[in-house]
Amino acid sequence: MKVDVSQEAVPLFAALGSKTRVAIIQLLAEKPANVKEMAATLHLSNPVVAKHVDVLENAGLIKTERIPGKAGLQKRCTLIVESLEVAFPKKAIVPYGTYYSSLPIGQYTNFKVTPPCGLVSTTHIIGEFDDPKFFMDPERFSASLIWFTSGYVEYTIMNPLKDGQHLKIVDISMELGSEFPGGNNNWPSDLTFSLNGTSLGQWTSPGDFIDKRGKYNPDWYSSGVNQYGTQVNLRITDMGCWINGHATSYNTFAKLRLLTAPLWTFRVAAPKDADHAGGCTLYGKGFGNYDQNIEFNFSYTPAP
Repeated sequence: MKVDVSQEAVPLFAALGSKTRVAIIQLLAEKPANVKEMAATLHLSNPVVAKHVDVLENAGLIKTERIPGKAGLQKRCTLIVESLEVAFPKKAIVPYGTYYSSLPIGQYTNFKVTPPCGLVSTTHIIGEFDDPKFFMDPERFSASLIWFTSGYVEYTIMNPLKDGQHLKIVDISMELGSEFPGGNNNWPSDLTFSLNGTSLGQWTSPGDFIDKRGKYNPDWYSSGVNQYGTQVNLRITDMGCWINGHATSYNTFAKLRLLTAPLWTFRVAAPKDADHAGGCTLYGKGFGNYDQNIEFNFSYTPAP
């Protein structure tokens, strides 16, 4: 039996809103029965059961028929429905438009890091390890792997929305790990994220994984150091931020200054005073297990 959520279906839903009527349905699912038999089983009077039977019959769930009995005609009841499918009204779906941006991890516009730290591209080491000044090396724009013990890297993103477009969702995805010299599968690190200077929340990296080689690491990259991270997904709506499906903040778009600012700043940080101060490794395209940059998806609807 299939019914729509409508005024016409109210008697049906009302019929199911009684423990006694549900018990009658369960009895009739076993076999047809008359009012007297059901009354005896349910320890109720015949008139009470008869009233409930009338409600179920009017709802189209059972049928009744008069059959000869020892004391004249009896009202035998039979369940005529085996299943019930409720069709809710279809939602009015407003299709989202999207803008997509893939930001290489070396295109940060601000940073502050402490050693051990370093950068490499898919073909070579950039500058020298453990000297933060090389984070300003012009070759940093080709970096596909960045690591630091504490501090942050910050990116500037263009607000892609045009007049009349209303922001609905911002999705940010990246591959992250902790930072331990050489690597350590059990090395938790508290990493924080912010947008336009306002916190989006914290995520704890479980380790700086070295147990197996990263799927996309170039051949020249040593197998004796950190190999891959964890994919981290941030979803920002006007009701807050979720990191890998867990709510981490409840800031609105207005508080994050996403509606009017032409440029946004996105920061990934490894605070030195965190409970788990385990550093940060950021994997870009050509390294790790996900072969991706920092991916931004902006979903919007047109003006009404």
